[in-house]
Amino acid sequence: MKQLFTGSLILSALLTASAWAAGPMSTKPLAKGTVSGEVLEVKDVEIYTYMRLKTKDGETWAAVSTAAVKKGAMVTIENPMVMSDFESKSLKKTFPTIIFGTLAGAGAGQGVAAPKMAMANAADSAAVKVAKASGANAYTVADVVSKATQLKDKPVRVNGQVVKYNASIMGKNWVHLRDGSGTSAKGDNDILVTTAAPAKVGDLVAVSGVVRNDKDFGAGYSYKVLIEDATLTPVKQ
Repeated sequence: MKQLFTGSLILSALLTASAWAAGPMSTKPLAKGTVSGEVLEVKDVEIYTYMRLKTKDGETWAAVSTAAVKKGAMVTIENPMVMSDFESKSLKKTFPTIIFGTLAGAGAGQGVAAPKMAMANAADSAAVKVAKASGANAYTVADVVSKATQLKDKPVRVNGQVVKYNASIMGKNWVHLRDGSGTSAKGDNDILVTTAAPAKVGDLVAVSGVVRNDKDFGAGYSYKVLIEDATLTPVKQ
């Protein structure tokens, strides 16, 4: 299995039920890999930071996960994605166009905090070893990946450790789960789980959800196999 996850931060499609309410929208990646500019205005809402930037192509609004950005700072947005007609309920404002992305590390020298939602926050998966779930519909991560076709649209139970976590993207929390089964060479050692439940990297959880195949969410999210609409419960080792 090869999971395609272009634009590692995916803040390109950020939606939160509590902070943002989206109206009709369309997204498209920018041809260039980054957008740089001077911060003219900053607005913080819950866990996000909006910035009005002065770039070489003119002024534009951009959004990243919470960062201590100051007016006058020079920043660079990586993995930029343009969203049209985006409504921020918190700001009571609709942006005709806005750029979503991740704040480049170069901003650290200007007092810019690292984005809290970076998918790079991964646990040491080499040390992951979680006992297989018990009971009906219990599988390992490798089982679900290798048996994806026969498990399509069926419920499964999987125990594992959260190695990557992104919250509130397209109305879901995105969890990458590993249990020590499978190998990176075969690509069967990691499974994506979407859920409404919160989690953090390092959590040991029991996942109950439905297996989906060949799911394309758009905006760079395409998966051969994943577990959707899952519940998470703590697991004690």
